[in-house]
Amino acid sequence: MEKIKVLVVDDESRMRKLVSDFLTRDGYEVIEAGDGEEAVEIFFQNKDIAVILLDVMMPKMNGWQVLKTIREYSQVPVIMLTAKGEEQDELHGFDLGVDEYISKPFSPKILVARVGAVLKRSNQVKSSKLECGGIVIDKAAHQVTIDGKEIELSFKEFELLTYFMENRGLALSREKILNNVWNYDYFGDARTIDTHVKKLRSKMGEKGEYIHTIWGMGYKFEVE
Repeated sequence: MEKIKVLVVDDESRMRKLVSDFLTRDGYEVIEAGDGEEAVEIFFQNKDIAVILLDVMMPKMNGWQVLKTIREYSQVPVIMLTAKGEEQDELHGFDLGVDEYISKPFSPKILVARVGAVLKRSNQVKSSKLECGGIVIDKAAHQVTIDGKEIELSFKEFELLTYFMENRGLALSREKILNNVWNYDYFGDARTIDTHVKKLRSKMGEKGEYIHTIWGMGYKFEVE
């Protein structure tokens, strides 16, 4: 059975080795890059990379630049690694299409668990389609169309819209959305969801009105 490829990008060789050792022990094939330029080069040479662990502060190209470049061509899941824990940095990362965000120092075991969770979510595709109010989600193709026109969503936006449509008509708290879409608790960080909902609504155009805000609680997807 072919091993799942993970690209680990960090300019600190000790950090790369630490992460690589734990991932390799768990059965992953790890490819390492020591700077942003090398990361982009390796990514485009290895189209079968399943997930990227990406440091922010790096020489030549920083993590944001690498992410922006990759997102022009691919929605591969990206877990951002950073020494900074500032909220603004996290929001910036989500705007660019980050799927997970982990601040250093972190537990390598937790990191490996999150890699597994991201891969599990990205591979949980069924042949069934979800259809509602002119919106069609094809899970197998990881594709969304609105009134017959395909729209481009990030990995997390796709997961969020799928969750909304699977639970249409139900009031969903932010905590419930975090636990189900992100698969772990963000310690009540409501802005994570709000940022994604805002972008999702924008991409959905008029259909974005189907996502109703329930003030003080969360959201409800409802087609009137």
